[in-house]
Amino acid sequence: MNPSNEPESRTINVRLEGRLGEFSLDIAFRTPMQGVTALFGPSGCGKTSILRSIAGLHHIPGEIVVGTEIWQDAKQFRPPHQRSIGYIFQEASLFQHLSVRKNLTYGQRRSKASGTRIHFDDVVDLLGLSHLVDRDPAHLSGGERQRVSIGRALLSQPRLLLMDEPLSALDRMAKDEILPYFEALHAKLSIPIILVSHDIAEVERLADHLVALRAGRVVSSGPLNQALTDPDLPFGRERDSAAVLPATVLRTENDGIAVLDVHGTEIVVIADKLEAGHPVRVRIAASDVSLARERPVSSSILNLLSARIVGIDPVTHAEVNMRLSLAQGKGFDFLARLSRRSLSELDLQEGDIVIAQIKGVSVTAIG
Repeated sequence: MNPSNEPESRTINVRLEGRLGEFSLDIAFRTPMQGVTALFGPSGCGKTSILRSIAGLHHIPGEIVVGTEIWQDAKQFRPPHQRSIGYIFQEASLFQHLSVRKNLTYGQRRSKASGTRIHFDDVVDLLGLSHLVDRDPAHLSGGERQRVSIGRALLSQPRLLLMDEPLSALDRMAKDEILPYFEALHAKLSIPIILVSHDIAEVERLADHLVALRAGRVVSSGPLNQALTDPDLPFGRERDSAAVLPATVLRTENDGIAVLDVHGTEIVVIADKLEAGHPVRVRIAASDVSLARERPVSSSILNLLSARIVGIDPVTHAEVNMRLSLAQGKGFDFLARLSRRSLSELDLQEGDIVIAQIKGVSVTAIG
């Protein structure tokens, strides 16, 4: 189901400056031609305007270059039908008079790709649609409708998949139902995805790259965990701040334990549904990390990691964030939320080596 390995640039470049009515947009970012890039920010910050501009539905002056293809610059503007995109809206807009199968194949018929890269049976299997293909859209749940909408977009053979808050119209149960399918898209397709979201939990679970927006401007753009742990950004100061890192399941054990490889370091989690060899992502909440000067002789804590303090940032009058990096220098950065009293009593300073204690029950493996 992967696209052909044709030579191409490996980035998507977007630079837009102009107005839509009273709204002013002045943004520039570069993101990889792989994985999920989240456009994140509060309502009214310009997320959907950027997405619609990439799709060619808005024409704001600037440049949009996808791989080696120039979709827009000062000399040209490709209309939407000449941009190889799949667009997923907040509400799944299916053809009510067509069956699920015919909705899916409608996308296939519209494809102008010279060679089919994504096949009908693969999409049905990936999105769990085999038992739904002969139903009418009226008899589908919200989550099922959105899965069909995604399938139709994939079968149009897009070079880029655009998703405009695709979970916002769903209730919590429907979101929980569909999220594993979004994760499957990420794991099994090499089509880049740009996802609009205002839900940081959704971003933590799905995104690899984060473009944070405010009032039509880019606040930051970079890898997800870099943004989540950056002291100059608001994410780390939130009550539920966390580091989110890619991992691989090394092994599972009979007592419900899974051992993950996170940038060369083993992390133990409580998870009985993971399989060895599978990629996952691990979420380490700052409030679930405690620090010690010395490694304890006996402890119920499953993860004891030697780490260096690379920064101490105030959060409230009573709390600070400790920015930590593995002492072995393997690029594993995370946070610990401490009281100022603990900071004082342990006499912790930037540059100190400490033992980060993380309970296995506190580390969440997503996958």
